[in-house]
Amino acid sequence: MDFSLMLVVAVAVTGVIWLLDRLWWLPARRRRLATAEAGTTEGLNERAREKALKEPWPVDYARSFFPVLLVVLVLRSFVVEPFQIPSGSMRPTLEVGDFILVNKFAYGLRLPVVNTEIVDLDEPERGDVMVFRFPDEPSVNFIKRVVGLPGDRIRYEDKQLYINGEAVPKRLLEAGPLKAPNELLLAEQLGELEHRIYNNPRDPGPQVRELEVPQGHYFTLGDNRDHSNDSRYWGFVPEENIVGRAFAVWMHWDGGLPSFTSMRRIE
Repeated sequence: MDFSLMLVVAVAVTGVIWLLDRLWWLPARRRRLATAEAGTTEGLNERAREKALKEPWPVDYARSFFPVLLVVLVLRSFVVEPFQIPSGSMRPTLEVGDFILVNKFAYGLRLPVVNTEIVDLDEPERGDVMVFRFPDEPSVNFIKRVVGLPGDRIRYEDKQLYINGEAVPKRLLEAGPLKAPNELLLAEQLGELEHRIYNNPRDPGPQVRELEVPQGHYFTLGDNRDHSNDSRYWGFVPEENIVGRAFAVWMHWDGGLPSFTSMRRIE
């Protein structure tokens, strides 16, 4: 289910109910109260007045929830949105169960649901960890690292990434955890940004002949290079599919007690 769509609908419904009450239903209740008071010489007691002006339950709920839902919609659509990491494709940077925060205005302001850009602020940079709508199924959000910008020439061969004909530097840090003894932990350098990746020497992985990233598109990779469904398999990320830039892990929860000790900035 599309939570953004549900939130927009909820804001619209509660907002319309609240507006109808302010414009028509509340004045109608006040007129009925005035008519009732005019029909008695002693006037109505306080309890009768409250009953006459009492809001119907849909109006009461709409008045209570509309401002809250509106604030959530604005914050979630234009400021920051939380996501949970469902897979290990971005290990070791992000683990399954990490709850992350995504900056929604880093690359421009977009309308919720339709994702149309209304304010152009900036463009993704090489090395950014980006959330986007999966091109083959836009209702699904993916998170990967941007390695290819529009116009870049990208090649991935024998577990080595090449950008514009130059090999991206990487160095061995250590062997992987015992549960995956064939994994190698490496540090990869994308421009001024160094981040960690996993490679499995025993997994041949996909090979990508040199290709050029089209204008308005991006080439992405998962940091867990041999266990990531990324641009090597399905192609480029269109600019209109961008959701935002992941910038922090604020909690980790894998089914036990939630942990806030893993709060950190995403590099």
